[in-house]
Amino acid sequence: MDIADHHSLGPISDHPRNFVVVVDESEEAQLAIRFASGRAGHIVGGGIILFHSVAPGDFQHWKAVADRMREEGLSQARAMLEDVAARIYAYSGVKPEIVVREGPPKEELHKFIKERQDLFALVLAASAGGEPGPLVDYFSGPMAANLPCPVVIVPGTLEPETIDRLV
Repeated sequence: MDIADHHSLGPISDHPRNFVVVVDESEEAQLAIRFASGRAGHIVGGGIILFHSVAPGDFQHWKAVADRMREEGLSQARAMLEDVAARIYAYSGVKPEIVVREGPPKEELHKFIKERQDLFALVLAASAGGEPGPLVDYFSGPMAANLPCPVVIVPGTLEPETIDRLV
């Protein structure tokens, strides 16, 4: 492909460019959140989607207990995401969209990504140790070839100040 054969791209403001970040309490999630919110704050149409999936409970034979645990899990997830959303807004001026799903996290995230047409990138962070982490491992293997958006992997050893400089 010869890049000179195409028209000038310039800024595109008529469609959103959403970064998807999986939110949990891990250090990796904090790095991915910082990178994605910094990038979203610096690009035209930048947005952020905070994603969390609540795994199904193991109390299926006690419906009342399962329902209560489910509601508590969803409530805790929403509270966590609302707190993160407030911090992102203070940091980057971007108001995130909050998405809470029920089901196995990897599978629910994959379904969510396939459903959306407004995604710019899935942002994950590798762990600072030797292993990449379950989401990085899952989405950087053969799965990456079939995603409708790029996967950005933030190195787990980056300091917040370094991320701020990079975005």
